[in-house]
Amino acid sequence: MSSPKAPAIPDELDRILRRMRLPYLRKAAPDVLATARAQRWDPAEVLRVLLDEEVTGRASATRRQRRKTANFPTGKTFSSWRPEKSSIPEATQNALSTLEWVGRQENLAVAGPSGTGKSHFVEALAHAAIENDMRVAWFTLETLTTAVGKAKVDGTIARAISKICGCDLIVIDDIGMLPTGQDAAEAFYRITDAAYERRSIAVTSNIHPSGFDSILPKTLATATVDRLLHHAHLVTTKGDSHRLAEALAGKGVIPLN
Repeated sequence: MSSPKAPAIPDELDRILRRMRLPYLRKAAPDVLATARAQRWDPAEVLRVLLDEEVTGRASATRRQRRKTANFPTGKTFSSWRPEKSSIPEATQNALSTLEWVGRQENLAVAGPSGTGKSHFVEALAHAAIENDMRVAWFTLETLTTAVGKAKVDGTIARAISKICGCDLIVIDDIGMLPTGQDAAEAFYRITDAAYERRSIAVTSNIHPSGFDSILPKTLATATVDRLLHHAHLVTTKGDSHRLAEALAGKGVIPLN
């Protein structure tokens, strides 16, 4: 048998809470006030619990909005990460997952063959950053080039770069997967230069950063890598593709009946 529903709060109080924009407090108020009456809570405790509901609700809503704004590719977090299957040393995984390096405005470069968990690991770190009240922006080199190129045409490039660098962590994923040119090199340089010693950048690539001049114009590649690696943790992955291994083992799909 379900418990009786708590009585609604008075209309006048409801109007006040709506006007003050306290939606989470207003939603919790009937149950909290009913419990407070039954258990004879101190008024200060009632106020604390109600305000805590509002703070918790706002924080959760902020994280949801930040995940949406970050534009993550897959939603992969540490809940699906298998540290024992990664070629990244577990001590390195643990140290990076503290996110202390983001607080120090240091960078992260993860390089290695396709399918070795680079993007999964960095996306898990990015989700963890949002859970720790940080802002994250996620790009591929192609989407970054498009965003910067559009701002360049609109004459809003300074504003666009400033907005991107308002994030605590800027991720540029899968560098080297597709051919690049001058526009991509310029966009990558602009962000790396603007974020230098002010924000953290994490990149993943199937090419070691020292070889970026093989896919980007040499002058811009050199200047970009110089800034990127000056305060960076460089991690390399190795081994066969996890995706290919699952496919060959028949684990890439749900078996047909």
